[in-house]
Amino acid sequence: MTRTEAARWAGAEPRVLVFDVNETLIDIESMSPVFEKIFGDRRVLREWFGQLVLYSMTLTLSGLYEDFLTLGQGVLKMVGDVHGVEVTSEDIERLRQAMLTMPAHPDVEEGLTALRAAGFRMVTLTNSPPASDGRTPLENAGLAGFFERRFSVQAARAYKPAPHVYHMVAQELGVPAVNCMMIACHVWDTIGAQSAGYTSGLLTRPGNARLPVGSLPSPTLTAPDLPALAEQLTRTWRR
Repeated sequence: MTRTEAARWAGAEPRVLVFDVNETLIDIESMSPVFEKIFGDRRVLREWFGQLVLYSMTLTLSGLYEDFLTLGQGVLKMVGDVHGVEVTSEDIERLRQAMLTMPAHPDVEEGLTALRAAGFRMVTLTNSPPASDGRTPLENAGLAGFFERRFSVQAARAYKPAPHVYHMVAQELGVPAVNCMMIACHVWDTIGAQSAGYTSGLLTRPGNARLPVGSLPSPTLTAPDLPALAEQLTRTWRR
């Protein structure tokens, strides 16, 4: 965090942390047995997830929308065709259930507890829609109680990193974008949030890292896990 960013962030009230959910808070690697069963290779999970993010952005840039779960099922069939593997209706149902029941990363509860104790406002912003029964992956992971509000891109019918998705959250909360910090493990999410006026915190979870391109906005803070980021945030705000 630069001196200018620290001064701007420390002086902002109220301070709102906006959390990404998939992979940032909940562990997508828990779905790897589904891919092991279908493809005989759990590493196809990462191929599928990368394609899912790619096509979610493609829909937004094309002025189209389909919910994340439905899109994820279609991408699974597409990846199956690429690998010459038949994806059955049972496979689709396994994926749907896995997407709704991912567990939290082991560090998340500790980090959220510390941030709540420090007085931060916390909300989520996810590409995933609520389940048809009203339950969300956050509830299934036991994390829902930490958050004041839970936002989905479904309300905007556009995916992150579209700027108006981030603006929607700030407007709903009644705060300027400058008072919000996006917490995510994906640089594409932190870049999108910063372009919309937020600051950002990057969690460098396995499979994720900073993007070393000098012309792009760097994350305001970077940490390997949520407790480490919580410690940085608390220290910065108490200056």
